[in-house]
Amino acid sequence: MTTVEKPQYRVIGTRPIRPDGVEKVTGKALYGADIRLPGMIYGKILRSPHAHARILRIDTSEAERAPGVLAVVTHADLPVAADRVEELGESAVNVREVAENILASQKVLYRGHAVAAVAATSPHLAEEALELIRVEYEVLPPVLDVLDAMRDDAPLLDENRRTKTLMTGELSEKPSNVASYNRFQDGDVEAAFAEADVVVEREFRTKMVHQGYIEPQNSTANWNADGTLTIWTSTQGAFAVRNLVAEVLRKPIAQVKVVPMEIGGGFGGKIPIYLDPIAALLSKKSGRPVKIVMSRTEVFEATGPTSGTVIRVKAAAKGDRLTAVQASLFYEAGAFPGSSVGAGSMTMLAPYNVENFVIDAYDVVVNKPKTAAYRAPGAPAAAFAIESVIDELARHQKVDPLVFRKVNSARKGTKMVNGIAFPRIGHEECVEAALNSDHYRSPIEGPYRGRGVASGYWFNGGMQSSVVVAVNTDGTVNLIEGSTDIGGTRASLAMQLAETLGIPYESIRPSVVDTDSIGHNDVTGGSRTTFATGMAVYEAGMAIRREMVARAAKLWGLAEEDVEYDAGIIRSKKDGRQFTFKELAAQSARTGGPITGKASLVARGVGGAYGTHIVDVEVDPETGKVTILRYTAVQDVGTAIHPSYVEGQIQGGVVQGIGWALNEEYVFDEQGRMLNASFLDYRMPTALDVPMIDTILVEVPNPGHPYGVRGVGEVPIVPPLAAIANAIYDATGYRFTELPMSPRRIVEALNGLSG
Repeated sequence: MTTVEKPQYRVIGTRPIRPDGVEKVTGKALYGADIRLPGMIYGKILRSPHAHARILRIDTSEAERAPGVLAVVTHADLPVAADRVEELGESAVNVREVAENILASQKVLYRGHAVAAVAATSPHLAEEALELIRVEYEVLPPVLDVLDAMRDDAPLLDENRRTKTLMTGELSEKPSNVASYNRFQDGDVEAAFAEADVVVEREFRTKMVHQGYIEPQNSTANWNADGTLTIWTSTQGAFAVRNLVAEVLRKPIAQVKVVPMEIGGGFGGKIPIYLDPIAALLSKKSGRPVKIVMSRTEVFEATGPTSGTVIRVKAAAKGDRLTAVQASLFYEAGAFPGSSVGAGSMTMLAPYNVENFVIDAYDVVVNKPKTAAYRAPGAPAAAFAIESVIDELARHQKVDPLVFRKVNSARKGTKMVNGIAFPRIGHEECVEAALNSDHYRSPIEGPYRGRGVASGYWFNGGMQSSVVVAVNTDGTVNLIEGSTDIGGTRASLAMQLAETLGIPYESIRPSVVDTDSIGHNDVTGGSRTTFATGMAVYEAGMAIRREMVARAAKLWGLAEEDVEYDAGIIRSKKDGRQFTFKELAAQSARTGGPITGKASLVARGVGGAYGTHIVDVEVDPETGKVTILRYTAVQDVGTAIHPSYVEGQIQGGVVQGIGWALNEEYVFDEQGRMLNASFLDYRMPTALDVPMIDTILVEVPNPGHPYGVRGVGEVPIVPPLAAIANAIYDATGYRFTELPMSPRRIVEALNGLSG
């Protein structure tokens, strides 16, 4: 662990057991599909067999008469949705398009697009009833490639869509599948290219990939007789669900309560809503609670993967300096706008200080599922492109690839492409730690063996958080929060509160509650929760400390300024009298009643985070199999609140990056049918595919947080794609520019068979 300017803490930096651990390992924790309500019935959804078609007619009459069926809904049952943008915390969506994605009205825009839904007394009867629904389609040609979708003669998904130029707000004259265009630029790119020693120009392609969460999407809804609606669901943001459901169903927010269940993974894929309004409408029609759980095929065909991309990069070096970058990023949004191209364009150059650049970003709709966030959304594909080119520049200039990165590293004061200067950041420290690591200093020998490195960046999010803290008379403390716990945030927040109060971690009792029980909390995503909700926890803890001082001063007949709070001890400055936290908590009834603290904030002071990865590979030229021999991930984690969870986040991100680099992809036929919509055919890494992943935690505290926190969950998926591609080049001499680098592609490339 490399540490920079780190204070000494009592709780932070230790490795306690997570508060929710026992329930989860004993099977007592309740996930979305575990809900059982009196009178509950089951919903199933009819989905389009076509990637692009007009809906001419839907006849549900036979299904309505089927045994056990209590309700059938189509888009006609949805209120007319407003054409307005709703913030989800990590992204923004158009409410009308959300409603259109939930149940198609005039057109289906991808295979798996929901068309109608049935609720029946058993899931089997509901499935049988789906077969009785008659839908008449006019099949249209699909557009499945991002560049094909941009052609003037491409089939249009929406004849009313015009390209919005984000710099000016102008709309194109002609309809287009390009939803938006944006540009970042500075300096004189052409002059820098003319003066360069070397210019590298390449095109990179990545495919849609799945987040890989184990638990499928689910929702249970109960539309009460008084018009109120309660939803139990697996989600990364209960308040985002509440707000979107209220918008889509045109209900007051006060009438919608969302109960977040334990979540079996999300990685960004469980921020959007798919089932909640459908379950609600079926419940309203039937007068019964309705539960819907997706099948695995539905998850693949009808929920959001990350974007497939085409990225063109032209970059220049003079000596050991990166002097210019010109890049065009084309990201698939799926059926509706909102790809992660914006984040990709803003993160790709973040590790570097390059004065001359032009970045063009295109958000393009295609006849595939609407994309969703996936761990550092947009950044891995962008890093794959730029980090591959930087590796090539460094090799051409005969500069060690890590030394090249260090020389050109972004530092405090370096401007991002949007013109905002970085605060204290840790990329240079990550590269230095990688250079000095045992891994990088060790030899890599043998035929078809190679080593690659790459860096990556993610912003980290701030946004809104609320917490309430209540002191019990036995000295324990209830922490009430609304941030879904995906990766151990109950523990990381409890640790920050324990540190603030100076009491044992075991005295904190954290609870994630429903939307009626706490103030607004934005999504658990964007690497924001330990940072932003942690900041709210700190402020609530400081309020408790002030209240404790006031109570002690009252008991002792002193002014509050004559009492101090130090590490869980409340002490008189005048005569040394003192209470422990537990002793004073026991006297709350005679000093003014319950002791509580609360905080609600929009978190400022976000500090972005960096990682630099080293990977050794061995390539079998006959089979195309790539074996990961050794992997080291170096990351600036700000302050490692719980080092074990930090290490786990990094290792998990690396494994997902390995899958993305080597095997994972959505495979579509010419009609837009996904051919590998199961975990049998969608190849994800297992424990047999990866080595032990070493981590080096660099701690450059974020000055914008009281404990120096930077988010850690998203950065580790950014460098692996390029690091592995660079290692394969080192092993084979072939520069791969398309992912995944699967055995077939490697064999074809090494035998001169690829185009």
